Amino acid sequence: MLQGQRVRKREIMRQPANMCRIYNLILNNIGKRVTVRENRGRNRYDTSEGIITEMHPYVFCVKVEGDFPETSKEVSYSYTDVLIKDVELRF
Repeated sequence: MLQGQRVRKREIMRQPANMCRIYNLILNNIGKRVTVRENRGRNRYDTSEGIITEMHPYVFCVKVEGDFPETSKEVSYSYTDVLIKDVELRF
């Protein structure tokens, strides 16, 4: 019974191939300009432009530039959001 639990735990730890592809795509574009389109629900979308600044195991950060230097902010998105198409990236 203990071995069966270990097998299930390993299966949970594995990531789908698409997730690895998304991770590598973002990794190759750190420091580059990206257009981010967020699905806000009910046919509402927010589009912003920024630079990918950081990557972490479950999220990545984009520095979104505003009209003035004081209005820039850093927004984080998960790789899962990109996978399920709640966030679209255009490089």
